[in-house]
Amino acid sequence: MTSLRGRGRVPSAGRLGLLETTAPGHLAELGWDNDDSVDVLWALSRAPDADLALRALIRLKGAAGADDWAEADDRIRTDTGFRGRLFAVLGASDALGDHMVAEPSSWRLLIGSTLPSVDEMNERMLAAVGATPEPGALEAGNKVYRAAVTGPKSVVALRTAYRNLLLQLAAHDVAPTVQDEPVIYLPEVGGFLSDLADAALTAALAVAVAEVCGDEPLSVRLAIIAMGKCGARELNYVSDVDVVFVSEPADGVAARIAGEVMRVGSLAFFEVDAALRPEGKAGALTRTLESHVAYYRRWAKTWEFQALLKARAMTGDMGLADDYLAAVSPMVWTAAEREDFVPETQAMRRRVESLVPEELRERNLKLGSGSLRDVEFAVQLLQMVHGRVDEEIRVKATVDALSALTAGGYVGRDDGANLTASYQFLRALEHRLQLQRLSRTHLLPAFEDEGNMRWLARAAHIRQEGDRDATGVLREELKRHKSRIRRLHEKLFYRPLLDAATRFNTDELTLSDKSAERRLSALGYAKPERALSHIRALASAAGRRGQIQLLILPSLLEWIGNTPDPDAGLLNYRRLCEVMDKEEWFIRLLRDDGVVAERLMHVLGTSEYIANLLMRSPEVIHLYSDGANGPKLCEVQPQDVARGLIASTVRQPDLKRAVAAARSHRRFELARVASADILGMMDVPAVCAALSSVWASVLNAALTVVIAESERDRGTPAPARIAVIGMGRLGGGELGYGSDADVLFVCEPEPDVDEASAVRWSQTIAEKVRSMLGSPSEDPPLEVDTGLRPEGRNGPVVRTLAAYAAYYDQWAQPWEIQALLRAHQVAGDDQLGIDFLHMADRIRYPEGGVSGEAVKEIRRIKARVDSERLPRGADPATHTKLGRGGLADIEWTVQLIQLRYAHSYRSLHNTSTLQSLDAIGAAELLGENDVSLLKEAWLTATNARNALVLVRGKPVDQLPAPGRQLRAVAYAAGWPEDQAAEFLENYLRVTRRAKSVVRKVFGA
Repeated sequence: MTSLRGRGRVPSAGRLGLLETTAPGHLAELGWDNDDSVDVLWALSRAPDADLALRALIRLKGAAGADDWAEADDRIRTDTGFRGRLFAVLGASDALGDHMVAEPSSWRLLIGSTLPSVDEMNERMLAAVGATPEPGALEAGNKVYRAAVTGPKSVVALRTAYRNLLLQLAAHDVAPTVQDEPVIYLPEVGGFLSDLADAALTAALAVAVAEVCGDEPLSVRLAIIAMGKCGARELNYVSDVDVVFVSEPADGVAARIAGEVMRVGSLAFFEVDAALRPEGKAGALTRTLESHVAYYRRWAKTWEFQALLKARAMTGDMGLADDYLAAVSPMVWTAAEREDFVPETQAMRRRVESLVPEELRERNLKLGSGSLRDVEFAVQLLQMVHGRVDEEIRVKATVDALSALTAGGYVGRDDGANLTASYQFLRALEHRLQLQRLSRTHLLPAFEDEGNMRWLARAAHIRQEGDRDATGVLREELKRHKSRIRRLHEKLFYRPLLDAATRFNTDELTLSDKSAERRLSALGYAKPERALSHIRALASAAGRRGQIQLLILPSLLEWIGNTPDPDAGLLNYRRLCEVMDKEEWFIRLLRDDGVVAERLMHVLGTSEYIANLLMRSPEVIHLYSDGANGPKLCEVQPQDVARGLIASTVRQPDLKRAVAAARSHRRFELARVASADILGMMDVPAVCAALSSVWASVLNAALTVVIAESERDRGTPAPARIAVIGMGRLGGGELGYGSDADVLFVCEPEPDVDEASAVRWSQTIAEKVRSMLGSPSEDPPLEVDTGLRPEGRNGPVVRTLAAYAAYYDQWAQPWEIQALLRAHQVAGDDQLGIDFLHMADRIRYPEGGVSGEAVKEIRRIKARVDSERLPRGADPATHTKLGRGGLADIEWTVQLIQLRYAHSYRSLHNTSTLQSLDAIGAAELLGENDVSLLKEAWLTATNARNALVLVRGKPVDQLPAPGRQLRAVAYAAGWPEDQAAEFLENYLRVTRRAKSVVRKVFGA
């Protein structure tokens, strides 16, 4: 083809944007390589994919025949509207191009400048299968017909008729990309597609009636209810069409007809999905109206009422369909009052998000971050909350609902307009993506895929702006709209609450107090009136603080709303703000570091224990940010904490200040460890090790300070060395948040010091340490328990090493030998502590092992513990310490094996339960599976017990019954809040399996 420069001359293939080497030959074959065809060529160049359109035109020319093509060519040259529709649809949709080639005369459908009416669509679909009305159907306003064509021929005829109508819509929809044609706006496209779906399923129902009933009269009334996007009349080009069937009676005939509708519809048009029916895919395909109503009244979940928001009478027996809607629609507007409305709604949103692989979330228009579902979900939730009292917002389509919510003052005018624009932009892209191959997709091309991004930009009528080409403009627009949806999603719920609380914004309609309380209730606040007062107090803070609160509160409230107890979270945040009223760094940190703010809200709405600690150690909040190596909460090393705590405490001039310093350091460390725990940054063993380390440090510091004070008062050096031996979980390095410190005090007189006076002095020191640490305080208690000493609570608190040795050699009871298995030096004189452990080794790991009588006694005591120690009213299946397969079961099992075999396996000389289990497994004293079951149970029970303390703020061992509190405990234990039942089931399963191992070891 000759390429000449200048206006009006024939442009080259390259200038037209045609990239394929065959393009010049194809243009010549069409007879378009001449001056008479310049306008046609430039129009072709504007097609979304000019090469795709040109290839389709060549194929269409071959399929149409000479005379038909000559007529089409003349139309292309003389009718710009036809030309725009033809070139646009062929360049936008490979699949519709294939359809036009398969149906060569279908190009004539693009001649008209208007789209078919609803009546015309129905006529054409029904005519495709020769359908005629059932007797009396039209008079009753019903859409019930019987087809003359059935079987495979009906599917082919229906598919062709449907594709022809789809072709007409698509051509008019994308024509403005090529010629100056009227724009069809998104609601009109969705409405046309929904009307087409109605017509299509009306025809499919006609085929189904003929297939099932033959020449027999129709013996049932069957209504088809449109749900989802079709129900809202905002259908996509390619989408499942969600339906519900209602019949009178719900017999085999009705079920067969419904099944045929789904089969024929899915083969000819689109996937017909009835999964939104009662009980989902497990439920009956058809039900009577009475059965539907009974189900929704008794069994329906929140998501099922949300689905009913969009229910619409579609086809079939329209009287029955109207009766159905009249019966079930009012239930939608009371669903927000249900007890589980909030957790079910949040769980549904999380499940939707989890369906999208992480690497595809930014590209998924429907389910990703800043997606269509974000808008739809938020709008539907607001409708369900406020629609109870405002009938004006009871509309189906998302855009219409946004308009109604804006008009009602539930959404700000600017926010509503912006959200609508962003929603329609993403929906338009979704339509273009689906048109390409008529496939059900919501996935954007990869940003670096220049070819597909260029096609999408052109198909969406996006043009070059300044120095950015269409692809660059599309990328920027995508980022802007998705970011705006994310931002407005938060504002949609929470900014109007601030307006309602402050009444500062006079340009916008604002929520009334009652509306604001309804919204807070739906967002999870059990006492919305108190929550509103907290918001009002925070937002009305004086000066700069109030301005910053107004800026950050929407985000903070959303994060708090995602926690198990938003009421407590908001109250804790208000309390913390009051404590930090004079500290400017606090509010600025929340403003400038979203990670800190989100983590803090997570903690405040989940853990009363941590919230109380933060009121007195707010500096821990600095560690909520990330450092170069990850979360700062995990950068602190326990050994550094220990050194700092001891050094700071011993520097104090008197005992009172020393106690305060020790408490302050412990409080900081507890807040740090608990925060890292609840934020999922530390595992159970690391938490237990850190808690044990800080307890040991406190004991060391307290002992050092008390001895130093005594030496100052006496004017002479200490008459004895003292060591503190950790017992129980402290000795094993496995303390939990609610654990006391079980210890033994041992002393050794200095040379030339009377033993009796040394012991008396040591007794005074030990008692002072206990009273110093156990004095009342707002912090978690520091209880030093010496109940595991020889002779129990009847024996002296302090003994010399020789006295301990003499007692254990002569009088040790089996339980005392068992207790020594976890003895470990934690504070005081190192050498004395080591000497005690060497002495203890003779008792706990004797040559030849402990006696058979001792083992028998341990078994007897264990049986007694099982039957007598469980608190009255406790559930043995869910008591984390003394229940079935709980901590006591696991620890006693390990200790029994140690008593029996530690003399033969030095690896069993270990105070840690977990490490001892590893050693038991390595020595093959238990099977690998049994060891794994015991370890899993110990970790599970410890995690649950720690979570109980974090949530309740005090030591608790009993898991709560299903409900709000169990959801909070499950969440604190690292489970999604909507998986509280799964958390409990897992606990019961793990502990039940562990109990079978315990019985095996104890011979029960």
